[in-house]
Amino acid sequence: MKKISSLILMVPLLMLMVGGCSGKSNSAGAEIGNGEEKNVELKIGHILTPDSHYQVMIDEMTKIAEEKSDGSIKITSFPQSQLGDEIKMIQATRSGTISMFVSGQAALENTVKEYEIFDIPYLFDSFEQANEVLAGEIGRKYLDMLEEHQLVGLGWLTAMERNVFSTKEIKEVADMRGLKLRVMQAPGYVDTYNAFGSQPTPMAYSEVYMSLQQGVVNGGDISPDQFMNDRFNEVAEYYNLTKAHYLPALLVMSQKQWNDLSDNQQKILQEAADEGLKKGIEFYAQAYEDSLKKAEESGVTIVETDLSGFKEKAEKTQESLIKSIPNGQALYDEIQAAKK
Repeated sequence: MKKISSLILMVPLLMLMVGGCSGKSNSAGAEIGNGEEKNVELKIGHILTPDSHYQVMIDEMTKIAEEKSDGSIKITSFPQSQLGDEIKMIQATRSGTISMFVSGQAALENTVKEYEIFDIPYLFDSFEQANEVLAGEIGRKYLDMLEEHQLVGLGWLTAMERNVFSTKEIKEVADMRGLKLRVMQAPGYVDTYNAFGSQPTPMAYSEVYMSLQQGVVNGGDISPDQFMNDRFNEVAEYYNLTKAHYLPALLVMSQKQWNDLSDNQQKILQEAADEGLKKGIEFYAQAYEDSLKKAEESGVTIVETDLSGFKEKAEKTQESLIKSIPNGQALYDEIQAAKK
């Protein structure tokens, strides 16, 4: 009887020993079997079209991640708001429901108040300058701000130059008076266009084309590539280079899902993201030039707007925005210094 009892007691111990030698783990991405890694499937969403620089970046990242991980990392993309608008995707990513999203910085302002610094009009002189600043320590600083909100910033894509498309030519700031324009509903954008003398008009992006066609609005602000991708050249006669805002886009991941990856998978995904972001930046720069050319060929007049009056009107908006942002003056001065 004593021998039988001893054997019974040894069974659980033997099972634990076998389990411990198997290399299995409950956490996604940890090693299983003979050094293999658990397969992970990541979902990423964005609001732009499948031929946008957002998607070009994602496709490159997806390819590299799958190759480097020997297929253990698979990424499926959902463009054109299939996973919801940017605000919904941010919430879903924070909770871990979806893995990643690409978004303009303005959508994250309710999450990270300091991101409003990028809404300051004429903060940058060009998208190339903005990209250079964001590629350095300043860019890393703002990505790190996401950590306390259950998000991981994987990198900056590109700053997008937003200009005014309209049914009226805008040669100088006086031409903005009374224009009903659909602009991003971020305080910095609304305040800026009010200062210019126009009437910022709240409206879902999906409604802008028809509203412009029906005369409900006179135009809006948008990047050249998006102007062409969404066919606004069919309903707007002018694309005016007002250059008030450079909207940075960034790639963000769920902290919960990031932590579920193995160290090796995290390394691979970050490397794939870096390569994808680089390709997306290059694509946008080329698409910027190509889109202006195509717009002109389609009959749209590209207007080289006199910016002096715009910058003068924007000064008060700059001051008020800086005051409303936590540590705003220091953040603003830091960016100005980095531009030199």
